[in-house]
Amino acid sequence: MNLTTDHWQYLLSAPNATGTLKSSPDDFIVKEELGYQPIGEGEHIYLWIEKNELNTAFVAEAIAKYAQLPLRAVSYAGRKDKHAKTYQWIGVHKPGKEDIDWQGLHLDGLQILEAKRHNKKLRTGVLKGNHFTITLRDIKNAEDLPDRIAKITQTGVPNYFGEQRFGSSRHHPQGGNLALAEMMMGGETIRNRNKRSMAISALRSWLFNEFVSKRLEHGIFDTVLEGDAMQLSGSNSFFTADVVDEHLLSRVEQRDVIVTAPMWGEGPLQSKEAAKDFETQCAGSYSDLTNTLEALKLSQERRAIRLYASNLDFTLADDTLTISFSLPSGAFATSVLRELITTQSGDRE
Repeated sequence: MNLTTDHWQYLLSAPNATGTLKSSPDDFIVKEELGYQPIGEGEHIYLWIEKNELNTAFVAEAIAKYAQLPLRAVSYAGRKDKHAKTYQWIGVHKPGKEDIDWQGLHLDGLQILEAKRHNKKLRTGVLKGNHFTITLRDIKNAEDLPDRIAKITQTGVPNYFGEQRFGSSRHHPQGGNLALAEMMMGGETIRNRNKRSMAISALRSWLFNEFVSKRLEHGIFDTVLEGDAMQLSGSNSFFTADVVDEHLLSRVEQRDVIVTAPMWGEGPLQSKEAAKDFETQCAGSYSDLTNTLEALKLSQERRAIRLYASNLDFTLADDTLTISFSLPSGAFATSVLRELITTQSGDRE
């Protein structure tokens, strides 16, 4: 199976505007929004860091080595893009009153801006979201950009997993992680634990994007089907829409609940009736892929098919677009940009 990524449907249409993304790290700024502040005491040290051209896992390893702690003592709420300027919290489990002189840690591209104690571990996924400030250069055919931005502010965008999940680069335009996933489905053993994890994640995410794209293709992205699994906004909780009535549709319009699609794994789908029939039909086209995910003992989960950007603002001057917005945890800024502009990468990889 050839796992391509360039066929997924748009909510609006393929954009007319083009531009360059990530000419420099300063063109893609990410600030983590944890949703709470360290209290100043406890056995965990929270480090507020700025990193440039570094991936989060590499920084965690460097911090563990400097602090002379096992890697398991260092945690983070989420990985951030390597080719960007990012601000995020790193957690260090350091019981006792002795602090660490972080000024002695020297790593090109890393600055530790603040260190503060907290009474709980910094856990993966436990964050409110991220705020993005993105500059796109060499913009062409930008006439409809303001209208498109206004539209997605109201309608949201498909909640696709972005190119980072698939390891897309100039050398692997369809995604290096997807190439690993194809090898894995072909029976090859991926011994590197991190690469295997990325391949599995890319495979599952690719199938989710297929479900979202199929709803767009069949004209039911904006429709609540009988039996759809509905996610409560701001949580991972969901319920099944046994009856599609005015009350439910009103909650959808108010963004209180959002239709979901499967994150595939073993066990029955959580959808029912028409929604389950649709998802089963879609999954039937990818039995090799679903069998692989089930054999890995992943559980059936759900993810919202629609993504809303908040606090969205932009300026368009000459051939440069600067756009800023906040997204919930697990969402991809490139999925917002995808509805607005076709980008080429300015990064070196």
